[in-house]
Amino acid sequence: MRKLARAHSGALMGVDAVVVEVEVDMSIGLPYFNVVGLPEGAVKESKVRVISALRNAGYDLPQKRITVNLAPADIRKEGAAFELPIALGALEAGDVLDPDALRPWVMGGELSLDGTVKPIRGVLPLAIAARDHGFEGVLVPAANAAEAALVDRIHVYPVAHLSEAVAHVNGQAPIAPYRREHAREERPPLELDMAEVRGQGEIKAALELAAAGGHNALLCGPPGSGKTMLARRLPGLLPLMSFDEALEVTKIYSVSGLLAGPRPLLTERPFRAPHHTVSDAGLIGGGPLGRPGELSLAHRGVLFLDEFPEFRRNVLEVLRQPLEDGVVHIARANHHVSYPAQVMLVAAMNACPCGRLGVPGARCSCPRYRVLEYHARVSGPLLDRIDITVLTRRVEGYRLAASARPETPSAYYRARVEAARERQRERFRDEPEVRCNAQMPPRLVRQHCRTTAKAEAMLRLAMDRYGLSARAHDRILKLSRTRADLEGHGEIEDVDVRLAVDFRVMDRKDWLMALLDGSESRSGPLGRMLDVAR
Repeated sequence: MRKLARAHSGALMGVDAVVVEVEVDMSIGLPYFNVVGLPEGAVKESKVRVISALRNAGYDLPQKRITVNLAPADIRKEGAAFELPIALGALEAGDVLDPDALRPWVMGGELSLDGTVKPIRGVLPLAIAARDHGFEGVLVPAANAAEAALVDRIHVYPVAHLSEAVAHVNGQAPIAPYRREHAREERPPLELDMAEVRGQGEIKAALELAAAGGHNALLCGPPGSGKTMLARRLPGLLPLMSFDEALEVTKIYSVSGLLAGPRPLLTERPFRAPHHTVSDAGLIGGGPLGRPGELSLAHRGVLFLDEFPEFRRNVLEVLRQPLEDGVVHIARANHHVSYPAQVMLVAAMNACPCGRLGVPGARCSCPRYRVLEYHARVSGPLLDRIDITVLTRRVEGYRLAASARPETPSAYYRARVEAARERQRERFRDEPEVRCNAQMPPRLVRQHCRTTAKAEAMLRLAMDRYGLSARAHDRILKLSRTRADLEGHGEIEDVDVRLAVDFRVMDRKDWLMALLDGSESRSGPLGRMLDVAR
């Protein structure tokens, strides 16, 4: 006699889940357990764990031929999340569970050999898919229950052991739905504060501007000038994420298996700092399993690339399209996925390989051609996508003394950033895809970046004199709009445009030559360097 049971689980495609129907067929024949439907290695191995888990939990399967089909068959299935629905489907096909007992739920979980249900990745998108398809609830590992409960309008049933799932499905011992605690989200005290960085007021102002509008930034200067310290404190200047933004970021970390701790919802903006040996797949995602890369893990936060020119050229070049579009498209022969990548790119580099170029009182030992070669590792098109480029300098000794006056804390900068972001939220209230000035498409640039006559003339002069591109033109307008938001200007004024042009110092044709000729070492501060480059 043939028996057929159906359960439901989910397969991950990018940061979303697709509902998968798990069909279990049990028929007379030689004992055999087969899984079909484009399963990957871990899914093929699941039959061994399922049989052992069922036996050790006290359930014996009939000695029959068992075939498991994961439909739709054209979607690749990976991971161990299918083990719980396969086990329950086998029990329904073996008359241990009532007919059609599994239809109301979507389920997922890895089984240990004793029947314990272990946590899995991707529970959040699984719960979202179950809700969107009208299922009553989800059966998930107890360790993932808090994560699944972030989704509203669906019941979450935490399962710790296979026997608990059987008793719940049969109605013998129903599991109480998990209730999410709606605790007030308060910002934890900052571990890294701007007040800890001595001096560098110009760089702090540049990062405040970057945070206020979501702009990309590049810090170029000698070792020990505080580039990394400042970049690591940038997330403390950014406003807390909204619930929708936090859910987007949490989905990415759920799919990557990086959620941990008692609070599943990520409210602090992510900060990712991959090493310069990272591969292109590690940076933007992909690889054999198509996982999100560092770029997507920094979604709605900061991606920090220290030692920028040391990254391989092909790795840096794959950033160009995601930085422009805010999304990563990965196309392979057997799958095509997209990952969100709305990030603030912050990069840091030395002015030359030895790090002493332009440092007063120090002598650079690098040949001229090596310095030019070093800077050529960062291509013009990539540099064109960076709104703020700043030349840093070493901090004066008197500022490092214990008796030096206190520095401005992050709270001051954050208050100004939040005020500027509030102006942008009001400006883009009818544009759900645009959350800050840096994300404005050309249509909105023309609409919201109105300049005074003097500012327009200054921008036109800068374009002609410095040979800037059309992309640089729009990015200067966006940066000027952000500076105007910080200062409370209605229209973009000439001081806003001048600052935005000054922050594109590395776009200019002659800035590096001026630095190599010793102009920086003679003139000192950043402002004088900009005068020379002009």
